[in-house]
Amino acid sequence: MNLLAHPTFPRIAEEQTVKAMGALSKLEELAKRQSPRMAIKVNGKILFINPGEVVAVQADGNYVSLQWDAGSHLLRESISVVAAKLEPYGFIRIHRSTVVNTSCVQEIRPYSTGEYGLRVEGGKEYVVTQTYKKNLKSLAEFWIGRGMSFRD
Repeated sequence: MNLLAHPTFPRIAEEQTVKAMGALSKLEELAKRQSPRMAIKVNGKILFINPGEVVAVQADGNYVSLQWDAGSHLLRESISVVAAKLEPYGFIRIHRSTVVNTSCVQEIRPYSTGEYGLRVEGGKEYVVTQTYKKNLKSLAEFWIGRGMSFRD
């Protein structure tokens, strides 16, 4: 039997074409977006920032400070909520009050206390506590060399 002559083939082909065109349209829309944007309210205005520009987030009482090269902004939000929202964009928790952008990390230094120092772009160093050192493994897709594990 000729498949093209089958009465339902044109209908199925048309449905699949419509689905494919819809998917293509969604992909084109996603491709047009340069990067995800985050909206934050500052001084009565809403600012849009790229999460990739944020170097770190630090808790400050009932607020968090979003830090990047151009400065910082204080937001009334918990560090846990911000950490959860930023995790899909490559942020990790390194301390109960600090979240960092993994793409900004330049160096890790072990301390004799079992903690680590983590230096980010711009030279600022943050402490990685023992509780959160397991998160450091996500900093690189692969590790080269001996002794690349984090001490327990």
